[in-house]
Formats: sequence, structure tokens, C-alpha cells
Amino acid sequence: MASDLQDQLLLSKRVEWSDVIPLPQDDGPNPVVAIAYREEFRETMDYFRAIYRADERSPRALSLTCQVILMNPGNYTVWHFRRLILETLNVDLREELDFVQQIASGNSKNYQLWHHRRWVAEKLGTDAALNELNFTKKILSVDAKNYHAWSHRQWVLQALGGWEDELDFCHGLLKEDIYNNSAWNQRYFVITRSPFLGGLKAMRDSEMRYTVEAILANPENESPWRYLRGLYRDRDDTEGWVNDPEIPSVCLKVLRAKSNYIFALSTLLDLLCNGFQPSREFRDAIDALGTSDINQLDSNLAIAICSILEKVDSSRANYWRWRTSKLPLAL
Repeated sequence: MASDLQDQLLLSKRVEWSDVIPLPQDDGPNPVVAIAYREEFRETMDYFRAIYRADERSPRALSLTCQVILMNPGNYTVWHFRRLILETLNVDLREELDFVQQIASGNSKNYQLWHHRRWVAEKLGTDAALNELNFTKKILSVDAKNYHAWSHRQWVLQALGGWEDELDFCHGLLKEDIYNNSAWNQRYFVITRSPFLGGLKAMRDSEMRYTVEAILANPENESPWRYLRGLYRDRDDTEGWVNDPEIPSVCLKVLRAKSNYIFALSTLLDLLCNGFQPSREFRDAIDALGTSDINQLDSNLAIAICSILEKVDSSRANYWRWRTSKLPLAL
């Protein structure tokens, strides 16, 4: 109880800080709009400035940085000074990870926090890999699109390891939410960067099957369509993309279903612009999509596709008109 009471006291009331002269914030002689800080915050920062100027790297200084960070987790100067103190005192950095996790529980999109976490993990080395992956997994379970968590996770994989189960992790996220574009992005990162999978070329066939299945289940989901194109991004293999029969095939299946076919049309248009030679069945599938508010479809298949997209994807009508204007005459 005495310890709890001590923690609640202002620094000016604590015996262990009696030797420190607080350093007030200098707002100049005539501040235009002075900030009305709470008394506790103002005093704590005054003491921090004093020890920072004195470059005091002591246990009490470390404790003070904790207090300041809890008040303002975005203060990058305090985080920087805390790292200097940790190095000087040779503190057990595993305990520091617990501190960061405490801050992250209420402030998971704080840039300073993630920079500090990376610094600590880098100091700990490869032994920290599993802990860091679990940390980001916990953050992502609450916010699946947390950029900081994804960025940290990718850094951990490349710097510390832990690739072995990452594809399964991505698969689990997509099983929960096939629309999770961040998980699709991570999946691509894994198949192109993992030292255990053999690279994009080795993974292409299995990933093609996985992606086609995802498209046919939810053709309105843009992510797998983009992923499909990405499977031929190595060395910009446009010819391989155009000549892979799986890609026009999945387009045709979606078009024939006459539902949620915007991305199928868009993909087919890109194929045509890159040299794909369509069979008659593609023309028939496009003609079948004509509606009463679309005049006679152009004999040029690419123009016909743009005409349909201009109507069914009305929010991007100007874009599809622009695409029409840029179509090669030979199509």
C-alpha cells in the first residue's frame, strides 16, 4: 500500500527526486496559445527534461520514461532516451517486450512503439522470432489490417526467421475471411520470399488452383483476381500470363454465370490488350451480358467489354471510357 501511495505522489513530493531541479518547457516570452497541460503531466515532463539534459541513465530515469510514455506514447524523444538507458543498464530486454505489449494493448498503431519493438527484437536475435510472430498475431486478431503489425511481421520473418508456418498462418486468415486483402498480400510475400518454398515459379501451379477456387466461390472479391495477375509478376512474365489457359478459363466461367463479373471482364480486357486470342465462346458470353440500356455491342470485343463495364461499374465509368480511347486499333 505504501508503494501504491508513492506511485500516486507527484515527483516533487517524492524523496528520491529531491535532488533534481525540474526544467520547465520553454514556450518563449509570449506564447500565442499556451497548452493547458494537466499538472501531473507538466511536472513529469519537467523532471524528464532535467534528467534528459543531464543524460542521467539510471534506474529511476528508466522508471520515469515509463511514466512519461504511459502519459504520451507518441513522444519519440522519450522512447529514444529509454533505449539509451536500457543499453547502459544492460536490462533484461525480454521484460521490455512485456512493457511494449502493455502499451500496444491500447495504442497498437503507434509508430514509436513499433520502432522500439523492432530495436528490442533485433537485440534479442533469432530467439525472439516466435514471440514476435505471436505478438503480431495477437494484434492482427483484433485488427486484421494493422499496417504496423504486418510490417513488423515481415521484418521478423526476414531478419529473425520463422517462415516454416507462415503460409499456414495466411491460409488460416483467409479461411476466416477470404476478403482479407492484407492476408492475400502476406501470402504473396511468403511464396515469393520464403527460403523454404522454392520461389514463385515453384509455387505457381498450386497457388493458381488455390486462387481460382477462391475466385469461383466469390467472383466479386477483387483480391484473388489481383493475386492471379501477381503469379506472373516475376520478370514481368506477361506472355506466360496470357498463355496460361487457367486464366481465360476462370474468366469464362464467371461470365457465363452472369453474376458479379466486373473483375472477370476487367481481366479479360487486360488479356486481350496483351495479345490473347479469344475463341467464339468468349464473344458469345460477352453478347449474353448485353442489356436493354446498352446499344448494339461493338464487333470489337475489347470495345464491347468497355461498354459493358461503363454501365455495370458506373463509379468508374470515366475510367472505362478512357480505356476505350486507349485501345489498340488492331484489337
